[in-house]
Amino acid sequence: LLRQDEQLELLERLDFVVRNLVELRKEVEELRNSLQHLAEEIVGEVRTHLEETQRVTRRRKFPFSRERSDSTGSSSIYFTASSGNANTDDGESEGGYTTANAESDYDRESERESEDEVSCDTVRTVRRDSLDLVPEDESPLVLDSSLEEGLGQLLEQADRLHGGDERDKREGFQLLLNNKLAYAGQPEFLWRLARARCDVWELTEDADERRSYATEGKEELELALQKWDQSAECHQWFAILCGQVSEHESIPKRIQAGYVFKEHIDKAIALKPQDPQLYYLLGRWCYQVAHLGWLEKRTVSALFEAPPTATVQDALQNFLRVEELSPGFSKAGRVYIAKCYRDLGNASAAVLWMNLASELPGNTKE
Repeated sequence: LLRQDEQLELLERLDFVVRNLVELRKEVEELRNSLQHLAEEIVGEVRTHLEETQRVTRRRKFPFSRERSDSTGSSSIYFTASSGNANTDDGESEGGYTTANAESDYDRESERESEDEVSCDTVRTVRRDSLDLVPEDESPLVLDSSLEEGLGQLLEQADRLHGGDERDKREGFQLLLNNKLAYAGQPEFLWRLARARCDVWELTEDADERRSYATEGKEELELALQKWDQSAECHQWFAILCGQVSEHESIPKRIQAGYVFKEHIDKAIALKPQDPQLYYLLGRWCYQVAHLGWLEKRTVSALFEAPPTATVQDALQNFLRVEELSPGFSKAGRVYIAKCYRDLGNASAAVLWMNLASELPGNTKE
């Protein structure tokens, strides 16, 4: 028979196992749903590709110009593959093919495609928010002296508010949002607006609002990077926003976002190798990859040919690089150094770095 303390220990272990089984069941269900959605997306893409191929094939049937005739009887006949349903509007259906009046239908098809192209251009224009960036064939927007002076003051105020409390961060976000129309063509403004969206994302509890902040910021910087690929800050905050967006998505999409995150952090480090914040972010990525759960590892192996690899030692080297560039840069960075040493079995070093972390002020929820 077990003693009372042994019984309690056994019950705690059983409770731990039960909790993990419940979590595993939820993750398996989430993975099943994600794979189902993935299959639906693949089928949709294949169907779209086939439809586009059919349209291109129909257009290529008439590489030469044809003379018009007022007589429908003299018109050529063309065939279009159909689903086999009868269509008696313009002709007769035989064996899944429809005969039609060549002149009228072909011209209407061309007109519809032209209208579709115009509609697509309109949608793309609207999505750029009618003010976002300079067109591809133009040089970046040059501000006049008054606007340039105003931009400098605005950026300085935004930086100050970013370093403040919750109220300051919300004020900074609203300030940048109010000036988007005037300065949306400036990369220094855009990445600060993205940073402000990250700030309010962290301060917001509502899931829909958080998703909105992250998605809008990601889309803005995605357009910005098409113009300013040499901006380390644009790469940095785009990576962060990708991570925030992925928190509301399925496991496969979160893993895919991890690839994008790593890619843009690496680009930012190449452009700005002395920025401690970038090494902190890379350290966080390495630490998270090193601690992927069993289900996440299986998902990565199933969906990706080259799974991301990183060790706790890799994470530790990046966090130590932060301290080398800027001692005391981050309280969280020192905590992660302690966690790395703990995971590597060096308890004394872990305690040392926890004590060093406790000396720094904490101004974030984390």
